[in-house]
Amino acid sequence: MTQQHKKLGDTLWDIANDLRGVMNADDFRDYMLSFLFLRYLSFNYEEAAKKELGKDYPPSRSKDSRFDFTVPPPLEDWYKDNAGDIADFEDSMRKKVHYVINPKYLWSNITHLASRQNKELLETLEDGFRHIENESFGTTFKGLFSEINLNSEKLGKTHDERNEKLCKIIGKIALGIAEFSTDTDTLGDAYEYLIGKFAAGSGKKAGEFYTPQQISTILSEIVTLDSQDPTTGLKPKLDKVLDMACGSGSLLLNVRNQLKNAKGSIGKIYGQEKNVTTYNLARMNMLLHGMKDTEFEIFHGDTLLNQWDLLNEMNPSKKIEFDAIVANPPFSLRWEPNEAMGEDFRFKSYGLAPKSAADFAFLLHGFHFLGKEGTMAIILPHGVLFRGGAEERIRTKLLNDNHIDTVIGLPPNLFYSTGIPVCILVLKKCKKQEDVLFINAAEHYEKEKRQNSLNEKHIKNIVETYQFRSERERYSRKVSMDEIEKNGYNLNISRYVSTAEDEAIIDLKEVHSELEIIERKINSSTNKHNDFLKELGLKTI
Repeated sequence: MTQQHKKLGDTLWDIANDLRGVMNADDFRDYMLSFLFLRYLSFNYEEAAKKELGKDYPPSRSKDSRFDFTVPPPLEDWYKDNAGDIADFEDSMRKKVHYVINPKYLWSNITHLASRQNKELLETLEDGFRHIENESFGTTFKGLFSEINLNSEKLGKTHDERNEKLCKIIGKIALGIAEFSTDTDTLGDAYEYLIGKFAAGSGKKAGEFYTPQQISTILSEIVTLDSQDPTTGLKPKLDKVLDMACGSGSLLLNVRNQLKNAKGSIGKIYGQEKNVTTYNLARMNMLLHGMKDTEFEIFHGDTLLNQWDLLNEMNPSKKIEFDAIVANPPFSLRWEPNEAMGEDFRFKSYGLAPKSAADFAFLLHGFHFLGKEGTMAIILPHGVLFRGGAEERIRTKLLNDNHIDTVIGLPPNLFYSTGIPVCILVLKKCKKQEDVLFINAAEHYEKEKRQNSLNEKHIKNIVETYQFRSERERYSRKVSMDEIEKNGYNLNISRYVSTAEDEAIIDLKEVHSELEIIERKINSSTNKHNDFLKELGLKTI
């Protein structure tokens, strides 16, 4: 993120803190981010309309040249003067930018109503959100604002109080944004930055929608490296990438950025999210980063129940497979597997994860859809490395089938949702090595008041150790399957890579000799001292 992007993010965050009052951060988040998204859609749409209409695009009647205050929107004038051409224009816009927005719902018109404390703002916003959801284009925006309640008492007890609050929020956002360049990267990164700031203020709830960027970067860099030989560097292209517990989509976007920055490309991004609010955040996040609706697919549904038709193909020859899979699923989630699930194609070969912890259920779900040349990196609690019972049986089979490539231990207190240390498991179906690489990075971090963090050097050490499969004392080691088997298939990292300093070996003979020398020196000094005392006629010691 550039300084410009961060500055815009900080400006918007200050506005959020100033305006939310007694409202919880995670409640206010949905309003703030939805308005930012409307602003993005409007700007993007009007820029496309300028190109589409060319010289027919009307001049602005506004004295203020800033987009957020261009009132009325020039497109509104064109609609009034060209009623017979609107249908053809919108048809063309649907093909080119994949959506349309009626001019009265564009951001600049909304800010105009806000600046005048217009009592119709609330209803106009509601109508605008429904218009975008239902009429903009196909299913792209279906239900996108379904969780935004503009009549919530959290905004005010009466209609007028709520309208007044919305006018204030929108006016402040418009002023804050207007001073910055708001291309796709700037606004998209500011949106992502705000999600992180809101996550920090949401405590444990943040685990539902956000993976800290440092961890996200580690996973992204690992899965974008060549699967069979990571030393050769990044793959030039990933056709399909999946996150089956995608939250706000930041992890998927990080994978995309890794390849994009290296001049590589991704065919399509796939995500699944159970929480409807977070699902909508993810869709907004994708679009705000300049992705067309044809470049991603986010599904709202339960991963463990496998409610996505795309992933329910029974014919193995038609099964969808992914080149890279990343995930940060909820830790040790209780679930209710039934008897029929024992025959589920995802779990049949390995067995069901216990009711007390669905960690391996998430892992096996993703692993089933991993391509033969793909890499999967998943964040899990340390318990998956050593717990017994069903989890031990699953772990043992994965090891015996040579699918567990690397185990990475991370420091404690890196996540908003929990202070416990967690691990990253890297899995492959194309693994060549007959050993498992263990990386014990648990003691390499920046200690901070509320939450620990990883700096660039920490991240680089982890990724490069994985990439070159290097061994470093008290940090990383390649462990043979024989040794793992002797340890009962227990993958507890400290068994294989201890960070404890070895105790110094003491040479007792040498110590005894040194003590004898010291004793002789003491006796010699005592005798000299007594000689002086005798000369003075004093009692000796």
